[in-house]
Amino acid sequence: MSMQTGKFWNTLATATALLLALPMSSHAAKYKTMEVTDGGSISGKLSFEGALPADAIEKIGITKNPEVCDKDPNNPGYREVIWIDVDKGALRGAFVYLNKVKQGKKWGAPKGGNYLVDQKGCRFRPWAQVVKPGNLVIRNSDNGVLHNINTRELIGVEKKRKPIKRTMFNFGQPDPGDIEQELKPRRSPHIAVNCEAHNFMFGFMMAPKHPYAVVVQEDGSYAIDNIPAGKYTLMAWHPRLGVQKTKITVPAKGAVENNFVFSAK
Repeated sequence: MSMQTGKFWNTLATATALLLALPMSSHAAKYKTMEVTDGGSISGKLSFEGALPADAIEKIGITKNPEVCDKDPNNPGYREVIWIDVDKGALRGAFVYLNKVKQGKKWGAPKGGNYLVDQKGCRFRPWAQVVKPGNLVIRNSDNGVLHNINTRELIGVEKKRKPIKRTMFNFGQPDPGDIEQELKPRRSPHIAVNCEAHNFMFGFMMAPKHPYAVVVQEDGSYAIDNIPAGKYTLMAWHPRLGVQKTKITVPAKGAVENNFVFSAK
């Protein structure tokens, strides 16, 4: 064996050892479906207390495609992006989910037959949604408008620090219609979406391995059902306010209530 060949194999062995030593991502763990008998449920509400921060609502000037994008009579020439949406104390636009679930119920069928991000009126509709990893339909409903969807995996959200953003896909969509794209998170189920052609278009998704995740309702309430009895970590994620978590025990056929309170602090 030559010296150069020996160095190559030594380098390869070292790199392989380092990769094997890296901790496996919790998101990469497999989820097993099962028939849940005597399942329990969790419900509650997300609320916001205290004063809203100055940047809770951002007004961004509409400089492209105003004939389609500028449809708000209360803010002509601007898009009002509500980063922290609070109504009568209820916090909206947030997610609640169980962390690291190993087995449980099957995913239900998506509404309309497909998981869908619709670009309509220069807005991502819906603003927040839970989708199953896999095929995702990207729709452009704005005739004559070029959209460019940039979808990024947010890594490290639970660490209460600025997350690392990994681009999942980024492409232009100049024509109306649908494009099917694979959504495959590697390390995190938290996903941000923005349009690089219109700097006032934003949205968020969660794509966990399991179906025990929901977007809160307009009144801040949530409910997760058909959960196998056991101990879990329940988490609430607001894209601007971060993550809260708590330990819970779900009894067989039982119901657990847990509320989350967020603030600008």
